[in-house]
Amino acid sequence: MMTVRAGARVLLRLALALATVGGSVALFRGLIVPGLQGVFHLEDATTSILRRGGILLVALAAYWAYVRAVEKRAVTEIRFAPTAVALGLASGAALISITTLALFASGIYEVVSVRGVSAALPGTACVILIAAMLEEIFFRGIVFRILETALGTLPALWLEALIFAVLHLPNIAGADTMTAVTMVSSATLIGALWTMIFVHARNLWVVGTHHAAWNFAILLTGLPLSGVEEWRGIAPFESRYHGPDWLTGGVFGPEDSVITICIVAACLSTLLYWAQRRSRILAACATM
Repeated sequence: MMTVRAGARVLLRLALALATVGGSVALFRGLIVPGLQGVFHLEDATTSILRRGGILLVALAAYWAYVRAVEKRAVTEIRFAPTAVALGLASGAALISITTLALFASGIYEVVSVRGVSAALPGTACVILIAAMLEEIFFRGIVFRILETALGTLPALWLEALIFAVLHLPNIAGADTMTAVTMVSSATLIGALWTMIFVHARNLWVVGTHHAAWNFAILLTGLPLSGVEEWRGIAPFESRYHGPDWLTGGVFGPEDSVITICIVAACLSTLLYWAQRRSRILAACATM
């Protein structure tokens, strides 16, 4: 059982890690980027590239600095592993596409028109990758890892996944209670799936690219992405959905479909089984 002192250390480490990474990103966005823009009179396009790429680099550097200074170990989870990353990209896109392709084939999802490839699509793909990597640094790299050390793998997994899901509630602000409950349930499972991918790979690039490919595959269909509507306008296809929300996913999109929930639950169960067999499930450590 965790002692009060151990619990306080966990909270202190969480606060320190989140402040280090979050504060560094905020400083870069709010002070360094405007300063560089003013000194070098950068164009908007150049500033946008600098901001997007810089945010990820700063977050990775701050995470590295925290781990080296506080945990005093090699930061192996941010080493780039090309083969594993390629597998993450392919599996992320393929997994959510089972749902979308099945619903397009059945007529539940329907392509209204074909727009072609938008000039904004490559930039949006970069934004999605950066956002996914930042989420993985915060949720899997910081929150899960620190909680896992204190609570063990399984309690940390479900607690972190629930936090991940609840923080997505603003995406469907104004939705009814049933929609919110369904979204939190499905997002918790998805968050737990990404956490288990991290447990097996122990690499933030692998889980980050899986996450990004999953999101980009949804964007390409012209359907809502995690409740976000504005990106639908740049998708190659204009699509619409009809039918019960439990099947279509409703306003949150394919991630809330019962098909996705079943697929994710099956994958998660498999990864949990493999983790048990390979002794990757860690027990709690009361003395951090």
